[in-house]
Amino acid sequence: MKIRTAFTAAALLALVTACATVVEIPDDMPPNKLIQAAQEATDINKYKVALQYYGALLERHSDSMEYLAAGEYEIAFIHYKQKKYALARGEFEGLLARYSVPGDEPLPPRFKLLTEKVLARLTELGH
Repeated sequence: MKIRTAFTAAALLALVTACATVVEIPDDMPPNKLIQAAQEATDINKYKVALQYYGALLERHSDSMEYLAAGEYEIAFIHYKQKKYALARGEFEGLLARYSVPGDEPLPPRFKLLTEKVLARLTELGH
């Protein structure tokens, strides 16, 4: 639980400092709509907006390992797409570390596989 909180806090801090454009996100917006809005913003390269939606997902649904893993993966992947390789690597490694923490609710296996693939690509690129 402490590791989950620490990673979530670090992700939220990165989001707050990185986002100049502020989006008003309704408090009652369900998690699937947060993800959809973030994906739509990502599709049109509005990464700062997407990061805010994923940040809201992490903040509001950190008790769900599914949403936590999804949000952290997508945030790291946005940083990867922005060529912020050192930041992305740290975030991907943090997410991957979650998979070895005993006692927590199991994480969705798809994010582990995707994270390992991106980390391998970062290594190929020399980052």
